[in-house]
Amino acid sequence: MAKVAFVFSGQGDQYPGMGADLAQTSEAAEKIFAVCDEIRPGTSAMCFGGSAEDLGVTSNTQPCLYVMELAAAEALAERGLQADCVAGFSLGEVVAAAFAGYYSVQAGFRLVMRRGELMQACADRVRTSMVAVLKLSSEKVEELAGHFGQVYPVNYNCPGQISVAGQADQMRKFMAEVWENGGRAVPLKVAGAFHSPFMEGAREPFASAIDEELEKSPIGAIPLYSDVTAQPYGENFTELLSSQLCNPVRWEQLVRNMMESGVDTFVEIGPGRTLTNMIHRISVDVKAVSYREMLEENA
Repeated sequence: MAKVAFVFSGQGDQYPGMGADLAQTSEAAEKIFAVCDEIRPGTSAMCFGGSAEDLGVTSNTQPCLYVMELAAAEALAERGLQADCVAGFSLGEVVAAAFAGYYSVQAGFRLVMRRGELMQACADRVRTSMVAVLKLSSEKVEELAGHFGQVYPVNYNCPGQISVAGQADQMRKFMAEVWENGGRAVPLKVAGAFHSPFMEGAREPFASAIDEELEKSPIGAIPLYSDVTAQPYGENFTELLSSQLCNPVRWEQLVRNMMESGVDTFVEIGPGRTLTNMIHRISVDVKAVSYREMLEENA
């Protein structure tokens, strides 16, 4: 039976003004912005009127994307559009868990604020960067990264595209090797070496924050897929969600596993089309659209 998956995007697609249209046109979305503003005053104002520079700071980016994405998902649900399963890319996994009912909107927002603070602190300790490597196989990227002590493949996005994180000076040399081997290296708009050992210092504090928010091991109303395992969550919720910070995102495999479970329609919940483009490259046999397209189809 055909299934629909809501997939929530990560950092990088944020832009000034994101979510303003949702707050103006959807009562459900407006409520999400209001709830999060009660916890962190000014979050909506930053989404709607903050500068690109302000939105690019990790401790701002993550709360703003959380509220915008959850508002978009609730706007779809308000129009009767339902997801059979959900997943999120990096930060998006925290949003997906809230939408799926693994914890409350408020708990998820507090968690994403803590996550942003912890990751920002790790990023501030060492000069790091991330790039998207194009046109090379996963095996070749892993080989080139292995030439350096502090360069790591971290996001297995789709065929011919892997994100790599590492220490800034080593990353410059790594990028040169990518070009020498026929690939392309495109710098990413993120402020840290996410999903790498550079984020290890955030894992245990974030796990503690999750446990403080949750009274028991949560069970969501909608199946949630893990970036770490590419499989649906089981009982080890805290372990998976916290270890995601310093382990690779297995996105291509996750999407393929969703397809094997019957998913034939993917709806990207986020300000851009990054996941939509990745899914199109993973398979031409499924439908992948943005939440805006789905809202327009069901106006």
